[in-house]
Amino acid sequence: MANPKRKTSKGRRDRRRAQTFTLAAPSIVECPNCHDMKLSHRVCKNCGHYDGEAIIAKVDAE
Repeated sequence: MANPKRKTSKGRRDRRRAQTFTLAAPSIVECPNCHDMKLSHRVCKNCGHYDGEAIIAKVDAE
């Protein structure tokens, strides 16, 4: 079996492991109904529409 010739340093080890912990930014798109920015594949918080349908009925606070 193959064995390492030298000890892997802490810096080299940590640089290698850092690749797995990178975070992706959330994909933000424009709502086609109210043109507000929202997360993709989720109901719009501003108007309550998703995929062209009103999912949440928004009531104006009086």
